[in-house]
Amino acid sequence: MDDKALGSFGDLELADQAGSASPIPDVGGNWSNMTRDEREMAFYGKKEQLKRRFGFLSITGFICSLLATWEILLAVFLYGFENGGPAGLVYGYIFCWVGTLASMASLAELASMMPLAGGQYHWVSILAPPSTAKFLSFITGWLTVIAWEFGQASAGFLGATIIQGLIILNQPNYVPTRWQGTLLYYAVLAFMVFINTFLARWLPKVEGVFLTIHVIGFFAVLIPLVYLGPHGDAKDVFATFINGGGWSTDGLSFFVGIITSVYTFTGADSANHMAEEVHNATTVVPWAIVATIIVNGILGLAMLIALLFCLGNTDAALNTPTGIPFIEIFAQATSSNTGATVMASLILFLVAAGSSGTMATASRLLWSLARDNGVPFSGYIKRVHPSTRLPIFAVLVSAGIAFLLALINIGSTAAFNAIVSVAVAGFMASYTVPVALILYKRLRNDPVKDKLNWGPWCMGPIFGPIVNAVGLIYSIIALFFSFFPSTVTVTATTMNWSCALFGGSVIFSIVYYMVYGRHTYKWPVVDTIRRNQ
Repeated sequence: MDDKALGSFGDLELADQAGSASPIPDVGGNWSNMTRDEREMAFYGKKEQLKRRFGFLSITGFICSLLATWEILLAVFLYGFENGGPAGLVYGYIFCWVGTLASMASLAELASMMPLAGGQYHWVSILAPPSTAKFLSFITGWLTVIAWEFGQASAGFLGATIIQGLIILNQPNYVPTRWQGTLLYYAVLAFMVFINTFLARWLPKVEGVFLTIHVIGFFAVLIPLVYLGPHGDAKDVFATFINGGGWSTDGLSFFVGIITSVYTFTGADSANHMAEEVHNATTVVPWAIVATIIVNGILGLAMLIALLFCLGNTDAALNTPTGIPFIEIFAQATSSNTGATVMASLILFLVAAGSSGTMATASRLLWSLARDNGVPFSGYIKRVHPSTRLPIFAVLVSAGIAFLLALINIGSTAAFNAIVSVAVAGFMASYTVPVALILYKRLRNDPVKDKLNWGPWCMGPIFGPIVNAVGLIYSIIALFFSFFPSTVTVTATTMNWSCALFGGSVIFSIVYYMVYGRHTYKWPVVDTIRRNQ
């Protein structure tokens, strides 16, 4: 979006929103005193409130460490191993990698058009028909908030589970309990809060350190695993499928198991929600998203193949007392509990570091929706600390939500799987709506009704629809299978309770909209020509 284009919308109506020293110009007014980022926000009726701390390298590092693809893949590969086996994990990972790249490229295109922290729900507000735009935007906002709030909780649970596994490895007499796991979760949560409050103003530098450890740690784990561990046969890795869930076909088992790989890529849209803290967001954010998927995808695939070749005693790994197969695999490879502890502790640190980025993103999204009066107590949540220019209230509320979600773990052994599934479902649902709308507009190709303000990152009229279609199909498949249990025989333990949690959250958002939200919720203001559909 160049200066001339920004200044040419004479019929643009701009809403005055509190919280910025830079005024939004009057209709047809002067843009010369505003930066490029401020003008791009002003075009959609928003004033700059957060401080722009990130450039391309720092935001790329932020997303890379947040995704923690190779680390999380090690921690959750058991689900995919039981449904799909080694071959299912490899091909399922590639399937999810391509699908994620397509869906994120589609979102990157929208982020280049509209670089606001609300991301998906902001895009839906300008893409949906006027008759449904407000409702669809509101619900998409809640779906995205649900995804990120459950996502940060799942990351906290994962860290706590690894800690308990390490304790069991070194203290075989220790008997883990769920309440102890919950307390360990709170310790991880406290680390996340500390990074997002006391160190928040230095977040780009902190995330740069995390990125360095993310890359170095990859080799620190890969090299001893490959060099010291037992080596399997290629046929065992690339041609062995397992249907541990008792599904009617291996194909169905494969799709049930892809949630492992889907989960390792969830959160790639983080840069969209951090966009108001990124310099030159319309250019930087899209390239950061795509670069992250490519880099983390390569690291994750390499680690997955290495892990599958070096499984060693499979039964011992899958039935380990630690409950964490990769810890047992490390112990077998190094023939040392100390070596396994060091390697697993590195992964624990990186998971916790990524969790801090997850909380940062969740808080920005919640703050954005509160700025648009889309959540209860919006007046408090949307406040920005005057000196640090950080949404501290949103950070604390996100931490409070994560604190409450941990209580599920005390009452149910299936808490982690349910929370992961809700996060996946929320992410996929929030991707589906804007990607489906932009694909529809492209295919309809009405230059009068579908006049879109494309940003500098645009895939074009030929390549764009293909990528949109692939991303949409992938998101729908992942959403559908996120609600499946791990086995055909369902018990209270193996039941996937995410359908109840997700459904309850969506029903609450709809009720809230009908009772209160439809009267108070507002979305970005755009010119009347672009909304005339």
